[in-house]
Amino acid sequence: MAAGIWSFEAALISFIVSSLIGSKLIPFLVKVKCGQTIKEIGPNWHKSKQNTPTMGGIMFILGSLIAIAVTLVCYKFASDEVIVISKQKLAQVICGFVMAFLYGLIGFADDFVSIKKKRNLGLTAKQKLVLQFAVAVLYLVVLGFFGDDSSTLIPFYGKLDLGILYYILSAVVIVGMVNAVNLTDGIDGLCGSVTMFASSFFMVMAGVAGMQGMNIFCAAVAGGCLGFLIWNFNPAKVFMGDTGSLFLGGAVCAMAFALDLPILLLPVGIIYLIEMLSVIIQVTYFKATGGKRFFKMTPIHHHFEMCHWSEVKIVLVFSTVTFVMGIVSLLLFLFGVVQ
Repeated sequence: MAAGIWSFEAALISFIVSSLIGSKLIPFLVKVKCGQTIKEIGPNWHKSKQNTPTMGGIMFILGSLIAIAVTLVCYKFASDEVIVISKQKLAQVICGFVMAFLYGLIGFADDFVSIKKKRNLGLTAKQKLVLQFAVAVLYLVVLGFFGDDSSTLIPFYGKLDLGILYYILSAVVIVGMVNAVNLTDGIDGLCGSVTMFASSFFMVMAGVAGMQGMNIFCAAVAGGCLGFLIWNFNPAKVFMGDTGSLFLGGAVCAMAFALDLPILLLPVGIIYLIEMLSVIIQVTYFKATGGKRFFKMTPIHHHFEMCHWSEVKIVLVFSTVTFVMGIVSLLLFLFGVVQ
């Protein structure tokens, strides 16, 4: 019960802060002309979104930070609570947020360059990959310093020690997932909605595992996403930009790695992976067939747009898929790990 109270507090604070920041941030972004440049190759009807302010991810980044800090302080000094957050578990929360924040900074740099040069592309692909791998490696090294080893949990199997391969695969998984979340941010409300559900299921798992600090972290991110959706749901008044999507990618990875269950990114993050795979399939098929396309447009949410699905319908369907796969993940956790 206590875990639920603290996670509710974190989610509520993050929701309120994120939504309130929006009322001040959006006019400011408009004033300084931080408008999104829409890709020429995107759906034609997206051109109406030209100059919609971006970098709105600042809302839930600040909302999450404030919520985590306030809730952890309240938790620490609550007279009816026994302090059970170990240094290792607290390090996972702090390192997780720092990793997400650093990814947010990379996204901010990307957004800033694209706005300054008035183009959709900011940093080069090589620059982003180098920076993203650097952050992933730093995160893994620091966690190792605080006691994390080279093993990972597999539901219904137990611990699997991969040795040095663990760190290599982990860095690739983190960078891959961060970019997959980034690809999901393509229509109003999609990335925020999917990540809100993903974070909520990780929150439940962290609570069951007795990881109060990470439970608060997940709740704060979920609440921040909900607060942001007030401004981002169709028709969006602001976009999260790479500032927000890269932060959320890092945050989701931190949740999975804190639980020692990065494998659960497969079901919980199924939408992110489908978005990324659709791009890979499209590019591979295009090159192999000399210019033919497997999908009408990628990432796959654009394919459904071209099939005349509304943005709201896509968000609802993709969120429902995330919810269902979140339940599957929770069952795998409860019966394949906890027991």
